[in-house]
Parts: sequence; C-alpha cells; structure tokens
Amino acid sequence: MTKPKVSVVMTCYKYAHFLPEAVESVLAQTYKNIELIMVNDGSPDNTDEVMQRYLHDPRVVYIKQENAGQAVAKNNGIRAATGEFIAFLDADDSWHERKLEKQMPLFANPAVGVVYCRVRYMDENGATVHREPRELHEPRAGKITEHIFRDNLIPFCATVVRRECFDKVGVMDTSFRMGIDWDLWLRMSVHYEFDYVDEPLLNYRVGHAGQMSKNYLVREQDTM
Repeated sequence: MTKPKVSVVMTCYKYAHFLPEAVESVLAQTYKNIELIMVNDGSPDNTDEVMQRYLHDPRVVYIKQENAGQAVAKNNGIRAATGEFIAFLDADDSWHERKLEKQMPLFANPAVGVVYCRVRYMDENGATVHREPRELHEPRAGKITEHIFRDNLIPFCATVVRRECFDKVGVMDTSFRMGIDWDLWLRMSVHYEFDYVDEPLLNYRVGHAGQMSKNYLVREQDTM
C-alpha cells in the first residue's frame, strides 16, 4: 500500500547559508513519499546558487517570487503542493531524519488534522541551547482550542497538516506579519483534533541575525 505524499513547504529570505542543512534534512527523511516545495521570497543573497545543486532531484520544486513576506510565500507553497499532507520547515531550521516517519501514523485517527512534535533548540552553529520549559507550552492533544487560545504552544515547523484542513479553514492570513501560524491553528482547532510525538524532532535555530521571532513589537501587535 502506497503511503500518502507529504509536501514540505519551505520558504527562504536571506538564509542561503543555512539552506543546505534544511533542504538535506528533508531529502534524507526515512519517510520517502515526499516533495519539497522551496519558495525563494525574493532573497537578495545566493539562494539561487545554493538551490541549483538540488534541482536534479525530481522531488524538489523551486519557486521564485518578488519579496512579499512569509505569509504570501507559504501560501504560494501550499497552493503548489500536490500531497495529501503538508508540512513546514523554515530555511534556518532542520529536521530529525525520522520526523515524518514518526508523525504520519498518528493520522490513522481521521479526527486528527494536525500532528506536531517537541523541539530541540540550537544556536547559529547548531549547538544545543537549553531553555526552561514553559507550562503554557506543554504539548496537548485532542481538542485544544482552550489551550492555544492563551498562547501558541505549537511550533510551526514541527507540524504536519492534512490538506483538507486548508480546504476547510483557508490558508495564512496575509494581513499579519507575525503569528500567522497561531491564527491558523486556532481556526483549525475548532474543526480538528491535534496530536503530537513526544520527541524533539525539529531543530529550531534561535538568536541569529534576521530571525523574525525577535521582532517583539510586531509580535505583540499581531497577537493583540
């Protein structure tokens, strides 16, 4: 029996130096039925040059657009995807090679729309960064609207989403610069259950130049 295809949507803006690690972590997944939709959001660095080495792989789709921001870029990636499931990875992060293999079986429950996992934090050079866990960010499963209403406990690039969830609630709200994932999870949580793998399968890079999550003022405005 053929396993369902997972389309991995990746966007890149000024992260060409991290890009090979991200791309290779997708292509090395032990879950084999994948495609990588890589969207260059008008990046002024050498993203084009870096991506050339991967375009021979039939699993890779490369899209170039004028700079329009992460919400537009991710939406274009979703629309180009052909898989029954869609996962996300930013160009400065990476995955454990068994991430999809461990997440996909949880979709055997037809009520589950989103599956995520725990996170390993790393610095610019890939070394582990220890962070104290926040109570509000402890993983939750099932109907979780009341939990994520208080704070976004779901790391964006830790997720795999059923394609039908986007058909039902829509894609990213392009009026937000930050918090586009929190808004999306809230909308999906009304209709679908969430589940998670209790392992750190996403390597999330923190503290480096250009990281959007450091823009605290915009984050606060969009949160409100």
